[in-house]
Amino acid sequence: MKRIKLLVLVIAVAITGITTWLTTAANATTGGSLTGAGSTLVAQLMASWTSGVQRADGIQVTYGAVGSGAGIAQITARTVDFGASDAPLTSAQAAACNGCVQMPWAMSALGIGFHLNGIRRLTLSGPVLANIYLGKITTWRDPAIVKLNKGISLPNEKITPVFRSDGSGSTFAFTDYLDRVSRTWKSQVGSATAVSFPTGVGAKGSAGVTAVVASTEGALGYIETSYLITHGLPGAAIVNAAGKAVYPNLANIEAAGKSVKHVPASNELHIVNPPKKYKFAYPISTFTYVIVPKGSPKKSLLSTFINYVITKGQAFGPALDFPPIPGVVSTAVRTSLNNL
Repeated sequence: MKRIKLLVLVIAVAITGITTWLTTAANATTGGSLTGAGSTLVAQLMASWTSGVQRADGIQVTYGAVGSGAGIAQITARTVDFGASDAPLTSAQAAACNGCVQMPWAMSALGIGFHLNGIRRLTLSGPVLANIYLGKITTWRDPAIVKLNKGISLPNEKITPVFRSDGSGSTFAFTDYLDRVSRTWKSQVGSATAVSFPTGVGAKGSAGVTAVVASTEGALGYIETSYLITHGLPGAAIVNAAGKAVYPNLANIEAAGKSVKHVPASNELHIVNPPKKYKFAYPISTFTYVIVPKGSPKKSLLSTFINYVITKGQAFGPALDFPPIPGVVSTAVRTSLNNL
Protein backbone atom coordinates (compact mmCIF):
# COMPACT_ATOMS: atom_id res chain seq x y z
CA MET A 1 0.00 0.00 0.00
CA LYS A 2 2.85 2.38 0.88
CA ARG A 3 4.48 1.59 -2.46
CA ILE A 4 1.26 2.40 -4.30
CA LYS A 5 0.87 5.72 -2.47
CA LEU A 6 4.50 6.56 -3.24
CA LEU A 7 3.98 5.70 -6.92
CA VAL A 8 0.87 7.91 -7.10
CA LEU A 9 2.81 10.77 -5.53
CA VAL A 10 5.67 10.38 -8.01
CA ILE A 11 3.25 10.33 -10.95
CA ALA A 12 1.44 13.43 -9.62
CA VAL A 13 4.71 15.34 -9.27
CA ALA A 14 5.71 14.28 -12.79
CA ILE A 15 2.41 15.43 -14.26
CA THR A 16 2.69 18.76 -12.44
CA GLY A 17 6.19 19.22 -13.80
CA ILE A 18 5.14 18.41 -17.36
CA THR A 19 2.15 20.77 -17.13
CA THR A 20 4.36 23.58 -15.84
CA TRP A 21 6.87 22.97 -18.63
CA LEU A 22 4.16 22.99 -21.30
CA THR A 23 2.68 26.20 -19.93
CA THR A 24 6.09 27.86 -19.84
CA ALA A 25 6.84 26.69 -23.37
CA ALA A 26 3.49 27.97 -24.63
CA ASN A 27 4.05 31.35 -23.02
CA ALA A 28 7.54 31.53 -24.48
CA THR A 29 6.08 30.86 -27.92
CA THR A 30 3.19 33.29 -27.78
CA GLY A 31 4.34 35.85 -25.23
CA GLY A 32 6.63 38.82 -25.74
CA SER A 33 6.47 42.57 -26.07
CA LEU A 34 6.15 45.13 -28.84
CA THR A 35 6.39 48.91 -28.92
CA GLY A 36 4.68 51.16 -31.43
CA ALA A 37 4.01 54.83 -32.06
CA GLY A 38 2.08 57.09 -34.41
CA SER A 39 -1.53 57.71 -35.41
CA THR A 40 -3.87 59.33 -32.93
CA LEU A 41 -6.81 58.35 -35.13
CA VAL A 42 -6.35 54.70 -34.19
CA ALA A 43 -5.36 55.35 -30.55
CA GLN A 44 -8.71 54.57 -28.94
CA LEU A 45 -9.14 51.41 -30.97
CA MET A 46 -5.54 50.45 -30.21
CA ALA A 47 -6.41 50.30 -26.51
CA SER A 48 -8.83 47.44 -27.26
CA TRP A 49 -6.38 45.72 -29.58
CA THR A 50 -3.56 45.75 -27.05
CA SER A 51 -5.66 44.33 -24.24
CA GLY A 52 -7.19 41.77 -26.60
CA VAL A 53 -3.94 40.44 -28.01
CA GLN A 54 -2.46 40.19 -24.53
CA ARG A 55 -5.37 37.97 -23.47
CA ALA A 56 -5.34 35.93 -26.66
CA ASP A 57 -1.61 35.55 -27.35
CA GLY A 58 0.24 36.87 -24.32
CA ILE A 59 1.78 39.76 -26.29
CA GLN A 60 2.23 43.03 -24.43
CA VAL A 61 1.96 46.05 -26.74
CA THR A 62 2.96 49.53 -25.63
CA TYR A 63 1.74 52.29 -27.95
CA GLY A 64 2.41 56.01 -28.05
CA ALA A 65 -0.19 58.18 -29.84
CA VAL A 66 2.29 60.81 -30.99
CA GLY A 67 0.91 61.53 -34.46
CA SER A 68 1.52 59.87 -37.83
CA GLY A 69 4.56 61.99 -38.68
CA ALA A 70 6.33 61.11 -35.44
CA GLY A 71 5.33 57.46 -35.84
CA ILE A 72 6.93 57.30 -39.29
CA ALA A 73 10.06 58.98 -37.92
CA GLN A 74 10.33 56.51 -35.04
CA ILE A 75 9.95 53.37 -37.13
CA THR A 76 12.44 54.81 -39.63
CA ALA A 77 14.92 55.25 -36.77
CA ARG A 78 13.98 51.76 -35.48
CA THR A 79 13.29 53.11 -31.99
CA VAL A 80 9.94 51.24 -32.05
CA ASP A 81 8.87 47.87 -33.45
CA PHE A 82 6.07 49.32 -35.58
CA GLY A 83 4.74 52.67 -36.66
CA ALA A 84 1.15 53.67 -37.37
CA SER A 85 0.07 56.32 -39.85
CA ASP A 86 -3.15 57.53 -41.43
CA ALA A 87 -1.14 58.64 -44.46
CA PRO A 88 0.62 56.22 -46.79
CA LEU A 89 4.38 56.61 -47.01
CA THR A 90 5.67 59.03 -49.61
CA SER A 91 8.39 57.73 -51.93
CA ALA A 92 11.00 59.64 -49.91
CA GLN A 93 9.68 58.24 -46.61
CA ALA A 94 9.61 54.71 -47.99
CA ALA A 95 13.24 55.03 -49.13
CA ALA A 96 14.32 56.45 -45.76
CA CYS A 97 12.51 53.67 -43.90
CA ASN A 98 14.76 51.17 -45.70
CA GLY A 99 12.60 48.13 -46.36
CA CYS A 100 9.47 49.06 -44.45
CA VAL A 101 6.10 47.57 -45.40
CA GLN A 102 2.83 49.47 -44.87
CA MET A 103 -0.41 47.58 -44.38
CA PRO A 104 -3.93 49.04 -44.02
CA TRP A 105 -5.37 47.53 -40.84
CA ALA A 106 -8.35 49.76 -40.01
CA MET A 107 -10.80 52.07 -41.74
CA SER A 108 -12.53 55.11 -40.30
CA ALA A 109 -13.25 58.73 -41.16
CA LEU A 110 -12.70 62.33 -40.23
CA GLY A 111 -15.78 64.10 -39.02
CA ILE A 112 -16.14 67.86 -39.19
CA GLY A 113 -16.81 68.66 -35.57
CA PHE A 114 -18.35 72.03 -34.81
CA HIS A 115 -19.39 74.20 -31.86
CA LEU A 116 -22.50 76.28 -32.37
CA ASN A 117 -24.64 76.76 -29.27
CA GLY A 118 -28.11 75.32 -29.77
CA ILE A 119 -27.24 73.67 -33.12
CA ARG A 120 -26.52 69.95 -33.42
CA ARG A 121 -27.27 69.41 -37.11
CA LEU A 122 -25.30 71.01 -39.90
CA THR A 123 -24.58 70.33 -43.57
CA LEU A 124 -21.41 71.36 -45.38
CA SER A 125 -19.83 70.57 -48.75
CA GLY A 126 -16.28 70.06 -49.93
CA PRO A 127 -16.04 73.42 -51.73
CA VAL A 128 -17.47 75.21 -48.68
CA LEU A 129 -14.94 73.51 -46.39
CA ALA A 130 -12.12 74.45 -48.75
CA ASN A 131 -13.23 78.08 -48.78
CA ILE A 132 -13.49 78.14 -44.98
CA TYR A 133 -9.91 76.91 -44.60
CA LEU A 134 -8.78 79.25 -47.41
CA GLY A 135 -10.22 82.16 -45.45
CA LYS A 136 -12.79 83.00 -48.11
CA ILE A 137 -15.82 82.07 -45.98
CA THR A 138 -15.47 83.67 -42.55
CA THR A 139 -18.94 83.72 -40.91
CA TRP A 140 -21.63 81.14 -40.27
CA ARG A 141 -24.23 83.21 -42.09
CA ASP A 142 -22.32 83.14 -45.34
CA PRO A 143 -24.81 82.53 -48.20
CA ALA A 144 -23.04 79.30 -49.23
CA ILE A 145 -23.59 77.80 -45.75
CA VAL A 146 -27.13 79.17 -45.41
CA LYS A 147 -28.07 77.56 -48.75
CA LEU A 148 -27.02 74.14 -47.46
CA ASN A 149 -28.91 74.55 -44.17
CA LYS A 150 -32.42 75.74 -44.98
CA GLY A 151 -34.59 75.98 -41.89
CA ILE A 152 -31.64 76.31 -39.50
CA SER A 153 -31.09 79.68 -37.85
CA LEU A 154 -27.33 80.11 -38.13
CA PRO A 155 -25.66 82.68 -35.87
CA ASN A 156 -23.81 85.72 -37.18
CA GLU A 157 -20.68 84.26 -35.67
CA LYS A 158 -17.09 84.24 -36.86
CA ILE A 159 -15.85 80.83 -38.01
CA THR A 160 -12.70 79.60 -36.31
CA PRO A 161 -11.16 76.79 -38.39
CA VAL A 162 -8.97 74.46 -36.32
CA PHE A 163 -6.20 72.31 -37.81
CA ARG A 164 -3.49 69.92 -36.66
CA SER A 165 -0.23 71.71 -35.89
CA ASP A 166 1.76 68.46 -35.82
CA GLY A 167 2.56 66.12 -38.70
CA SER A 168 -0.68 64.21 -39.06
CA GLY A 169 -2.23 61.53 -41.23
CA SER A 170 -5.55 63.19 -40.45
CA THR A 171 -4.28 66.35 -42.13
CA PHE A 172 -3.23 64.24 -45.10
CA ALA A 173 -6.69 62.66 -45.44
CA PHE A 174 -8.46 66.00 -45.02
CA THR A 175 -6.25 67.87 -47.49
CA ASP A 176 -6.36 64.91 -49.89
CA TYR A 177 -10.13 65.36 -49.90
CA LEU A 178 -9.95 69.14 -50.37
CA ASP A 179 -7.47 68.59 -53.22
CA ARG A 180 -10.10 66.55 -55.04
CA VAL A 181 -13.01 68.95 -54.61
CA SER A 182 -11.33 72.36 -54.95
CA ARG A 183 -8.96 73.38 -57.72
CA THR A 184 -8.02 76.48 -55.74
CA TRP A 185 -7.00 74.39 -52.75
CA LYS A 186 -5.02 72.02 -54.98
CA SER A 187 -3.09 74.85 -56.62
CA GLN A 188 -2.54 77.03 -53.54
CA VAL A 189 -2.15 74.58 -50.64
CA GLY A 190 -2.03 70.93 -51.72
CA SER A 191 -2.09 67.77 -49.63
CA ALA A 192 0.42 66.37 -47.13
CA THR A 193 0.71 65.40 -43.47
CA ALA A 194 1.59 69.04 -42.78
CA VAL A 195 0.58 72.03 -44.94
CA SER A 196 0.57 75.80 -44.54
CA PHE A 197 -3.05 76.50 -43.69
CA PRO A 198 -3.99 80.01 -44.89
CA THR A 199 -6.08 80.67 -41.80
CA GLY A 200 -7.20 79.13 -38.53
CA VAL A 201 -5.86 77.91 -35.21
CA GLY A 202 -3.45 75.01 -34.80
CA ALA A 203 -3.64 72.34 -32.10
CA LYS A 204 -1.51 69.29 -31.39
CA GLY A 205 -3.02 65.87 -31.78
CA SER A 206 -6.63 64.79 -32.13
CA ALA A 207 -7.19 65.53 -28.46
CA GLY A 208 -5.90 69.07 -28.96
CA VAL A 209 -8.16 69.82 -31.92
CA THR A 210 -11.12 68.32 -30.06
CA ALA A 211 -10.42 70.48 -27.01
CA VAL A 212 -10.18 73.72 -29.03
CA VAL A 213 -13.38 73.03 -30.96
CA ALA A 214 -15.25 72.02 -27.81
CA SER A 215 -14.25 75.22 -25.99
CA THR A 216 -14.59 77.75 -28.82
CA GLU A 217 -17.96 79.05 -29.96
CA GLY A 218 -18.05 79.16 -33.75
CA ALA A 219 -15.17 76.70 -34.23
CA LEU A 220 -14.97 73.70 -36.51
CA GLY A 221 -12.23 71.18 -37.16
CA TYR A 222 -11.47 67.84 -38.77
CA ILE A 223 -11.61 65.24 -36.02
CA GLU A 224 -11.59 61.44 -36.02
CA THR A 225 -15.09 60.03 -35.57
CA SER A 226 -14.01 58.09 -32.48
CA TYR A 227 -13.15 61.38 -30.76
CA LEU A 228 -16.48 62.93 -31.76
CA ILE A 229 -18.24 59.95 -30.21
CA THR A 230 -16.33 59.91 -26.94
CA HIS A 231 -16.48 63.71 -26.47
CA GLY A 232 -20.10 64.16 -27.56
CA LEU A 233 -19.29 66.67 -30.29
CA PRO A 234 -21.67 66.91 -33.26
CA GLY A 235 -20.31 66.13 -36.70
CA ALA A 236 -21.57 67.82 -39.86
CA ALA A 237 -23.15 65.97 -42.75
CA ILE A 238 -20.98 66.33 -45.85
CA VAL A 239 -22.37 66.42 -49.39
CA ASN A 240 -20.78 63.55 -51.32
CA ALA A 241 -20.18 63.03 -55.06
CA ALA A 242 -23.72 61.65 -55.42
CA GLY A 243 -25.12 64.90 -54.01
CA LYS A 244 -26.29 63.33 -50.75
CA ALA A 245 -25.57 64.88 -47.36
CA VAL A 246 -24.15 61.99 -45.33
CA TYR A 247 -22.86 61.70 -41.78
CA PRO A 248 -19.63 59.97 -40.71
CA ASN A 249 -21.37 56.91 -39.33
CA LEU A 250 -20.50 53.24 -39.55
CA ALA A 251 -22.67 52.41 -42.58
CA ASN A 252 -21.50 55.40 -44.62
CA ILE A 253 -17.82 54.77 -43.89
CA GLU A 254 -18.32 51.14 -44.86
CA ALA A 255 -19.95 52.31 -48.10
CA ALA A 256 -16.81 54.30 -48.91
CA GLY A 257 -14.70 51.19 -48.28
CA LYS A 258 -16.69 49.32 -50.92
CA SER A 259 -15.05 51.50 -53.56
CA VAL A 260 -11.86 49.45 -53.04
CA LYS A 261 -11.83 46.71 -55.68
CA HIS A 262 -8.13 45.86 -55.67
CA VAL A 263 -5.06 46.67 -53.60
CA PRO A 264 -1.80 47.73 -55.29
CA ALA A 265 1.55 46.21 -54.34
CA SER A 266 2.33 49.29 -52.24
CA ASN A 267 -0.89 48.77 -50.21
CA GLU A 268 -1.63 52.50 -50.65
CA LEU A 269 -5.38 53.20 -50.70
CA HIS A 270 -7.50 56.34 -51.09
CA ILE A 271 -11.22 56.39 -50.29
CA VAL A 272 -11.86 60.13 -50.06
CA ASN A 273 -14.53 61.47 -52.41
CA PRO A 274 -15.69 58.08 -53.81
CA PRO A 275 -17.47 58.07 -57.20
CA LYS A 276 -21.14 59.03 -57.20
CA LYS A 277 -22.27 55.43 -57.78
CA TYR A 278 -21.49 54.88 -54.07
CA LYS A 279 -24.54 56.88 -53.10
CA PHE A 280 -24.18 56.80 -49.33
CA ALA A 281 -20.39 56.89 -49.06
CA TYR A 282 -19.01 59.35 -46.55
CA PRO A 283 -16.46 61.38 -48.53
CA ILE A 284 -13.74 61.96 -45.89
CA SER A 285 -13.15 58.31 -45.08
CA THR A 286 -9.65 56.89 -44.77
CA PHE A 287 -7.56 53.85 -44.03
CA THR A 288 -4.93 53.84 -41.32
CA TYR A 289 -1.74 51.81 -41.72
CA VAL A 290 0.73 49.82 -39.67
CA ILE A 291 4.35 50.15 -40.81
CA VAL A 292 6.88 47.41 -40.06
CA PRO A 293 10.42 46.72 -41.26
CA LYS A 294 11.23 43.62 -43.26
CA GLY A 295 13.51 41.20 -41.45
CA SER A 296 12.56 42.47 -38.01
CA PRO A 297 13.87 40.31 -35.15
CA LYS A 298 10.30 40.48 -33.86
CA LYS A 299 8.76 39.33 -37.13
CA SER A 300 6.83 36.48 -35.49
CA LEU A 301 5.34 38.69 -32.77
CA LEU A 302 4.46 41.42 -35.29
CA SER A 303 2.76 38.90 -37.56
CA THR A 304 0.75 37.46 -34.68
CA PHE A 305 -0.30 40.92 -33.51
CA ILE A 306 -1.26 42.22 -36.97
CA ASN A 307 -3.10 39.01 -37.81
CA TYR A 308 -5.05 39.42 -34.56
CA VAL A 309 -5.93 43.01 -35.51
CA ILE A 310 -7.29 42.12 -38.98
CA THR A 311 -9.33 39.20 -37.63
CA LYS A 312 -10.58 39.19 -34.03
CA GLY A 313 -9.55 42.80 -33.47
CA GLN A 314 -11.96 44.11 -36.07
CA ALA A 315 -14.84 43.32 -33.70
CA PHE A 316 -13.83 46.24 -31.46
CA GLY A 317 -14.16 48.79 -34.26
CA PRO A 318 -17.90 49.41 -34.80
CA ALA A 319 -18.40 51.00 -31.36
CA LEU A 320 -15.98 53.73 -32.45
CA ASP A 321 -17.15 53.92 -36.09
CA PHE A 322 -14.39 51.69 -37.47
CA PRO A 323 -16.18 49.23 -39.79
CA PRO A 324 -14.44 45.95 -40.63
CA ILE A 325 -11.91 46.35 -43.42
CA PRO A 326 -13.00 44.88 -46.79
CA GLY A 327 -12.06 41.27 -47.54
CA VAL A 328 -9.81 42.29 -50.45
CA VAL A 329 -7.81 44.43 -48.02
CA SER A 330 -7.49 41.64 -45.43
CA THR A 331 -6.18 39.32 -48.16
CA ALA A 332 -3.57 41.89 -49.19
CA VAL A 333 -2.41 42.30 -45.59
CA ARG A 334 -1.98 38.52 -45.18
CA THR A 335 0.10 38.43 -48.36
CA SER A 336 2.30 41.21 -46.99
CA LEU A 337 2.70 39.39 -43.67
CA ASN A 338 3.89 36.28 -45.50
CA ASN A 339 6.60 38.35 -47.18
CA LEU A 340 7.99 40.17 -44.16
